[in-house]
Amino acid sequence: MTSLNLDVLIIGAGLSGIDAAVRLQQLCPTKTWAIVEGRERLGGTWDLFRYPGIRSDSDMYTLAYPFKPWTDPQAIAGGQAILDYLDDTAREYGVHEKIHYGQRVTSANWDSERAQWRVTAQTADGAVEHTARFVYLGTGYYDYDRGHVVDFPGQDDFTGQIVHPQFWPEGLEVAGRRVVIIGSGATAVTLLPALVADGATHVSMLQRTPTYLMSLPGQDVVANLARKVMSPKAVHRLIRAKNIALTQTSYQIVRRLPRLGRAALAANARRHLPKGYEVETHLNPPYNPWDQRLCVVPDADLFETIAAGRAEIVTDHIERFDATGIVLASGRHLPADLIVTATGLRLAPVGKIDVRVDGRAVEVSTGFVYKGLMLSDVPNLAWCTGYTNASWTLRADLAARWFSALINHLDSGGWTSATPRYDEPDRIGRPAIDLTSGYIQRSADVLPRQGSTYPWSVKQNYFYDLAVMTRGRIDDGHLEFARAPKAVPVRGR
Repeated sequence: MTSLNLDVLIIGAGLSGIDAAVRLQQLCPTKTWAIVEGRERLGGTWDLFRYPGIRSDSDMYTLAYPFKPWTDPQAIAGGQAILDYLDDTAREYGVHEKIHYGQRVTSANWDSERAQWRVTAQTADGAVEHTARFVYLGTGYYDYDRGHVVDFPGQDDFTGQIVHPQFWPEGLEVAGRRVVIIGSGATAVTLLPALVADGATHVSMLQRTPTYLMSLPGQDVVANLARKVMSPKAVHRLIRAKNIALTQTSYQIVRRLPRLGRAALAANARRHLPKGYEVETHLNPPYNPWDQRLCVVPDADLFETIAAGRAEIVTDHIERFDATGIVLASGRHLPADLIVTATGLRLAPVGKIDVRVDGRAVEVSTGFVYKGLMLSDVPNLAWCTGYTNASWTLRADLAARWFSALINHLDSGGWTSATPRYDEPDRIGRPAIDLTSGYIQRSADVLPRQGSTYPWSVKQNYFYDLAVMTRGRIDDGHLEFARAPKAVPVRGR
């Protein structure tokens, strides 16, 4: 095991970590960096989740990086295609050789006197300690070790198989089986048509509360036409700009005119479902569009599967499990050979790392986020999170670019550290991820907070963030810059 002494240590080799590595090379070419990854492969979420049909929930022209064109005809892509894209990016930009796998980071302690982080990672051979001037957390906010599990009444009586999508068994056979999916989020919406395609005799998606579903084409017609006359880079730039404009504009319209948005989504569903289908029962949530994230249905696959009679959405409450399925509050019995508990995810801010400043534990849940990526009173550390109303990578790339600019700003002024200091009168704030979704509400007490005004508020607006994070001043009055008396030089790679 080799200890690393670096300018920047990136934790996590998923979408965010690879993006940060490339941007550091481009914008801070003299800085040394490496990635440590707890798993044995890159990809993060896209390597973890292996359930049938896993795919992007936003278009790939915005989920892909701006510096690496997406060339696959599928605009809504499957998990393996995304993994291949990440692997290609890492190889093309020389990231692969700087990823250290099998290192699960457990703690990070900032030493103000020496202006460096001491980061401890557990490996198969024991613990190893790295040092770095900066730490960039590309860990996302999902708990990779466990999902949200509900202990349903009578669950032990069920004689079939129960599976959580986060830990899908390799080689699980679904052909000829009756399946009930408990849940109504993106995972359930993805699983339903995929399980039918894999040969399930019937699939029921059992939901307590409906979710807004939106059918989008699996391929981008404009992109496919443009490829005939334009280079891949030009096509990517054009379609990326188009899709950003469309998604951001539609989001703003729907948030301002929720009745119009609700009607448009219902009409979208009715176009693909049988006449008389109970849209008001199964596809009409009791909240406004974008109070929770919308679920994409590429090429209307879920709707068409329901229309073909091979699947259904059931809106009801669970009374109990029995030996052969699920008894509902209405008295109906759903027979099942396989039950998939797509009951949600658990959140784990900053990758469950024990973060300390000069030995003092950082209470993430009481801290405030600065520009959506730094934590108040924590020097030289970024925690990358994406948008909830658009592709993750849009914000992740802005974060990587801004953090690189921060490093350069410190160098230009001879500073060794930058620490956000929260200065708003509101000391309570609200969760940094501001959705009513169950997985967010369940984790509200562990999430960092956001204030009411920028840079302490999270806008969920790409155009706004693009302006303030690429053109705004680094020294905006909210960062405290310091020179460490015993700053330690970086040895090298």
